[in-house]
Amino acid sequence: MDRITTFWRLIRVWLNRHRVQLGLTIRVTFAAALSLAVAQFAGLRLPLWAVLTAVVVTQVSVGGSLKATIDYLLGTIGGAVYGGAIAVLIPHPGEWAMLAVLALAVAPLALLAAINPRLRVAPVTAIIVLLVPTFTHVTPVASAIDRVFEVAVGGITGFLVSALLLPSPAHEQTIQAAARTLDHMARALRTLLTGLTQGVDTEALHRLQDGIGQSLERLGVVCAEAEHERAARLASDPDTAPLMRTLLRLRHDLVMIGRAAQLPPPKALQPRLEVPIQGAAAAIADYISAVADALRSRRQPPPRDGVETALQAYTALINDLRREGLTRALNAELAERFFALGFALEQMRQNLKDLERCAREWSGEGRGPATAGLAP
Repeated sequence: MDRITTFWRLIRVWLNRHRVQLGLTIRVTFAAALSLAVAQFAGLRLPLWAVLTAVVVTQVSVGGSLKATIDYLLGTIGGAVYGGAIAVLIPHPGEWAMLAVLALAVAPLALLAAINPRLRVAPVTAIIVLLVPTFTHVTPVASAIDRVFEVAVGGITGFLVSALLLPSPAHEQTIQAAARTLDHMARALRTLLTGLTQGVDTEALHRLQDGIGQSLERLGVVCAEAEHERAARLASDPDTAPLMRTLLRLRHDLVMIGRAAQLPPPKALQPRLEVPIQGAAAAIADYISAVADALRSRRQPPPRDGVETALQAYTALINDLRREGLTRALNAELAERFFALGFALEQMRQNLKDLERCAREWSGEGRGPATAGLAP
């Protein structure tokens, strides 16, 4: 029984950890099957393109599916119109003529797709419109119309499945991604401020900063999808831009702290700096972790009293060191990094105020059911 209980517990943990991926798997499978059924019912010439489109536009979030559907439809319509026009206006009875027409159809659309990635499907559509008639014996105009209808069926089916079957709103993914980024920042901050009294290895510092950068990059993608939901009135959650800007500024503060941490202060100052720095590190990191937990559970963020107390103690110590003239003995590089740390911590204090405000906006407390999830 113990083995069975342990096995099922592991299964539940795995399912909970991968619930987003499992939801996407179910949606993609259902979208593919449903788009095929709709295409066959509508009598489309090539249901394959409807199924492929449904699979492509079914994304992790509702906002991602909406963006993919719009982009796919825009690219398809543009490619179908241009490819169909080229096929009709320029005769191409032979192989060399077909090669010339194909190049003329693809080159401008490839340039547009390179300039605007939203149109990346346009060259593919133009190729299909040109070449399908040679296999199915239909006119280029009919090929273009078929292509638009096939993509429309697949795109609309994929989006509806994403929105109705186990929906995963991008705004919910935004706060989860923001919370993970904050957790990463808290761990990095503890390491960096500890390194101020001992020094931090440059390679380790780069790994910390790169990890935060990757987290922010993923967050930026999710935020863009969330804004598509807001624009389409599929969600009424707060604007993601202030939260993203605040996290970027906190990342910049960490970069400044990381530079200061590469060189430890003189040994004469280390005994007096160690306790205030450790206190500031613990207070700020604990607060950032607490805000991450508040975001996940949509609660109000905790007060910043511990952060203010720790930073005031650090500032008081720095003022004492300056009055005693101990900072004058620092060389230029150490002095620059020493005072840069004070500036970075003060900037972090201000940015934590903005983080608190963002967390309050995202809090579910006091919000009615109509504004807690998808917009009515």
